[in-house]
Amino acid sequence: MSTNTDDLRIRKLRELLIPEQLIEEMPAQGGIAEHVTASRGAIQSVLEKTDDRLIVVVGPCSIHDPAAAIDYAGRLAELNKTVSDQLLVVMRVYFEKPRTTVGWKGLINDPHLDNSFDVNEGLRRARGLLLEINALGLPTATEYLDLISPQYIADLIAWGAIGARTTESQSHRELASGLSCPVGFKNGTGGNIQIAVDAIGAAQHSHHFLSVTKRGQCAIVETAGNPYCHLILRGGPQPNYDMFSVDDACAMLRKASLPEAIMIDASHANSRKKPNLQVAVSEDIASQVERGDHRIVGLMLEGFIEGGRQDVVNIDDLEYGKSITDPCMDWDQTAATLHHLAQAVERRRVAG
Repeated sequence: MSTNTDDLRIRKLRELLIPEQLIEEMPAQGGIAEHVTASRGAIQSVLEKTDDRLIVVVGPCSIHDPAAAIDYAGRLAELNKTVSDQLLVVMRVYFEKPRTTVGWKGLINDPHLDNSFDVNEGLRRARGLLLEINALGLPTATEYLDLISPQYIADLIAWGAIGARTTESQSHRELASGLSCPVGFKNGTGGNIQIAVDAIGAAQHSHHFLSVTKRGQCAIVETAGNPYCHLILRGGPQPNYDMFSVDDACAMLRKASLPEAIMIDASHANSRKKPNLQVAVSEDIASQVERGDHRIVGLMLEGFIEGGRQDVVNIDDLEYGKSITDPCMDWDQTAATLHHLAQAVERRRVAG
């Protein structure tokens, strides 16, 4: 009699649709692929300092209601018409949430918010939403957390982030080395910037690793390396958005022979997750920009239609347009902040 030693803690396996199937069901049509390509090129130009605009990645902490997300995207697309000469606005469209312990893991993992984990439906909703937002003329940004889900949606993403909890992960550095979009690495939750600098250097090189193809076949992937990886300062035990922190971070990048291109996350530890403090942090960053700092290439902001956050108790009672994860700025605060940042870029131009 043989003894079973495998899958002892696996309760259930469910079949996942293959990436090729979803992409065939929901293809990028009507110029969307060209829009994504152009958006990536524009972001790359900012990183290369041939475009002096400021990248602003802005949107909800996470997407839980596609209808509210499209509502927000429509407002952002309209606002973008007034600031596009100064800002490269990219909508934050986050489908996966890293958890310190446990909690809702995002729209892909649990789209119905009821612990049913209908991942196939989550992938369909995510891809459908990305198609709609890109059709509005907005580039999209997301955090790459799961190592397989990019095969379903990465062709629609203009900019990606590797989060503070995964920057030190070899697997995520390997993933970034093969992604088709520019990728920002955040400093660690403890404030360690060196791990992000190391990650940028690692992701610029070729890697070989195990993954799956668009047809769902296990494969050995060989990447070319990603030259458009950069640093995101998101704070730690202390904020790191100020000019002295930017100086210190740039010194670390120079020491590693990496470009001095920095994005600053005005949320998370830099604002202690307080929406009103995001405004103050953004004003400080704007002052650095208007004084002529070209090392700051972008900002990240968490904003939604309504400010703050809410817990999921009864799905039917959720307030429309309010985050269910981190608290966000409301729409008026977001619009005012983008206009202020646009003015800072214009003043930087005048100052030369």
